[in-house]
Amino acid sequence: MATRKSNIFRSYKKIAYAIVFAVLILGGFWSLFFASLSVFKAVELERAEGRAQLYHSTLVSALERLEHLPFIVAQDPAVVRALTQGDVDGLSPRLEDFAQRSNAEAIYVMDKNGWTIAASNYANPVNFLGKNYGFRPYFKDAMAGKRGEFFAIGATTFTPGFFISDTVRNQNGDAVGVVALKVALSELTGAWAASGDDILVTNKEGIVVFATSDKWRYRTTSDLSENQRIAIQSKQQFGKQELRALNWQLRQDSEVQLEGTNYLFANKDVERRGWKLWYIKPTSSLFERAWFVIILAGIVMATMGIAFVTFRSNQLQRALKASHSDRQNLLMEIEERKVTEQRLEQTRSELARTSKLAALGQLAASVTHELGQPISAMRNYLAAEEISSGHKPGGVVDHIGGLVRRMESITKELKFFAMPGGSSTEHISTSDLIDGAIGLTRHDLTQNNVDLSVSVPGDLVSLKGNRQRLEQVLVNLIRNAIAAMQDAPEKRLEIEAKSRDDLMILTVRDWGHGLNGQSIEQLQEPFHTNKPSGEGMGLGLAISAAIVREHQGLLSARDCEIGAQFTVELPLSED
Repeated sequence: MATRKSNIFRSYKKIAYAIVFAVLILGGFWSLFFASLSVFKAVELERAEGRAQLYHSTLVSALERLEHLPFIVAQDPAVVRALTQGDVDGLSPRLEDFAQRSNAEAIYVMDKNGWTIAASNYANPVNFLGKNYGFRPYFKDAMAGKRGEFFAIGATTFTPGFFISDTVRNQNGDAVGVVALKVALSELTGAWAASGDDILVTNKEGIVVFATSDKWRYRTTSDLSENQRIAIQSKQQFGKQELRALNWQLRQDSEVQLEGTNYLFANKDVERRGWKLWYIKPTSSLFERAWFVIILAGIVMATMGIAFVTFRSNQLQRALKASHSDRQNLLMEIEERKVTEQRLEQTRSELARTSKLAALGQLAASVTHELGQPISAMRNYLAAEEISSGHKPGGVVDHIGGLVRRMESITKELKFFAMPGGSSTEHISTSDLIDGAIGLTRHDLTQNNVDLSVSVPGDLVSLKGNRQRLEQVLVNLIRNAIAAMQDAPEKRLEIEAKSRDDLMILTVRDWGHGLNGQSIEQLQEPFHTNKPSGEGMGLGLAISAAIVREHQGLLSARDCEIGAQFTVELPLSED
């Protein structure tokens, strides 16, 4: 229960950390968004100021470019003569030449009642000749001795323009008429529109007189009063335009909402005329750039996160590889240590076995020496007793003879340990070696009804060794096989010889009770036996293994499905 609660607590803790991390990330992005928006707004406002100043300069330049021309034309004798003497011949072509050279839309002369007596556009189907413009403020200002300036939609051509006028005086200095010119600003507004910027110019009543967008022109930034509309109508300034109000709302921080769209603005006053130039820029571009910064920051963070995860993953992989390599090295060291320990244990076992055999050899030497003569004497006494008193089968003499033969058998086995292996070796035919061993055990094979099968190829290479001792190995293996098959229903014994590489392989296969899971190391221990008491000392396999080792060979054993198989591997003769 405590472990479960601890796991739940750790899970909640991880979730809390994840939530805090997510809040911090969102807060960071939120702060970055508004910081970026503030920076971009400041930059854009600074740019707007510069652009507004530029457009203000171009507008003032366009308005003032020809402001002195009406005064110059008013001094022309032909103009004065036309107004004082009524001589207008050649005046309109002369005004046309002035207009073309000054790039004015029109230049015209009006008498003191406002009637046009000469005009540069006299040749056009729609011209100013015979028209009365005495209602225009610029005419009234000029007749009052002032220079007139006025923006209006033309009453004749219905095109907007900026009108400039000046007084024409006679020799006495009395006002006898007015010279006016019209400046077309279509090229200027066209250049503004081509720049892609949004620009408005409003007069003192808040009416948009110039704009880069047609939907804003001749609209108002606020509702006009009735008196304002009557005054505008009396001057026929905007013709039949309705002068509807725009959805215009000024806000703080240099922002204005125009027709539902938010803009940043910078404005400049157009001196003397009561106008104001507005440069406006949609704030949506600021949000787009701020979102771009957020996206870029997200990409950078994602890239850094991926790089960090990749770096950590590579570190972990390298650490895992190093750990795996260390683990493999450790496993190899453990295996090497195990192999070393196994070799050490095997060496110890061999040393212990050698010590046993050495001690056994000393014991055997003493026993065989001490028992050899008494046994020989007993056999002589038994032979004499059989001759002198007549032998009766089954009597005491036979029993004593059996005991003597058993003692001789024991001393024969002990003689192996008492006598070191002979150094004399010879070339031995494998078939002769097997035949010799079978000859020595034929009586036992026949008595126990063992079915013997021998397989020896005729082209086997000979062995080199001590024949008697190798025969003793085969004899021991055959007798052990016979003993293992005492109670077996099927008594079969197979002896096979074959060569493989540089080895002679001799196998003895029986159909007895098998090894019962015992290893060859256990079986070749001195005095280790599975025979009943009195039928063996357990030295046969120990002797056989020692003989095989003397010949640089190997003795092995394995359990079969029925019985066991002993294998002797001996090196072949190099000859």
